[in-house]
Amino acid sequence: MAIERARLFVSQPIPASALERLKALADVTVGGDASRILPRPELVEKLRAAEVFVHLMHDAVDAQAIAAAPRLKLIASMAIVPATVDIAAATARKIPITTIPPIVTEATADLHFALLLAAARRVVEADAAVRAGVFPGSQSMHFAGAGVHGKTIGIVGLGRIGRAIARRARGFDMTVLYTKRSRLPEAEERELGATYASLDDLLARSDYLSVSCSLTPQTRHLLGARELRLAKPGAILVNTARGPVVDEAALVAALNEGPLAAAGLDVYEEEPRVHPGLLPLRNVVLLPHLGSAVFELRERMAHVVADNVQAFLEGRRPPNLHNPEIYA
Repeated sequence: MAIERARLFVSQPIPASALERLKALADVTVGGDASRILPRPELVEKLRAAEVFVHLMHDAVDAQAIAAAPRLKLIASMAIVPATVDIAAATARKIPITTIPPIVTEATADLHFALLLAAARRVVEADAAVRAGVFPGSQSMHFAGAGVHGKTIGIVGLGRIGRAIARRARGFDMTVLYTKRSRLPEAEERELGATYASLDDLLARSDYLSVSCSLTPQTRHLLGARELRLAKPGAILVNTARGPVVDEAALVAALNEGPLAAAGLDVYEEEPRVHPGLLPLRNVVLLPHLGSAVFELRERMAHVVADNVQAFLEGRRPPNLHNPEIYA
């Protein structure tokens, strides 16, 4: 059944072209500006009046928030996996949850390499120094960093993003190792130029540790104190996957005491909180979860959300449905 002039809430601005589409379909309220996550009390209060919620990945929508929104009829998520939505609570209310397809691969792999290069070549430290009037000289050792070309990268998890990272690594003539639950067929290994290794072996041999696996109960703290102690001395860890795959307390210790030389992080265990031990470290590059933050990609993502919302409001089964059992 079609819904006319539903009340739609989104916690932050999304690309203008998609927002205009949504405004033609519903009465839209935008919760705040793009520079901050809407505090939970404000998020819950806005949800009370909404029939449609455009969910952004950082919006934590638990069972309590869903219970506080009696009018809610659709959660249209801009995530591939709506991990911050209580799916069981929404499904129990027969609230459809829609998602987006896995279209963030290349942008995330680009950012992964940006972090890798920034951490290796101490880009953030050097930028801050120039702005502060420090210019040590073109052959000074003051900001000497790690080489990338011809080094070994160990990719933990070789899914879509891991494979995209492997392709970029080959452009730097890197030796590519990987570990995952199921080894790839030989033909795929040859195509990627990647060699399988156990996790312990990969840790011991890799100059760069690339975290690219999904977060599951089995991968939570996959890289803990024991694993990080096995890392090659001087290795650099880069994580653009999910924060809890790496034990942040153990990471802080490995950066302070060795063997890690540096890290580049886009994700954290308890976002938006960053482990306080990471903040003062000059050998860590910290980003606020920017994997998909590319103008044209975010616009494409937002239009997928608008497609899902439009289908639902017109009384059609929405595409990209995460909990199809509600239509059974």
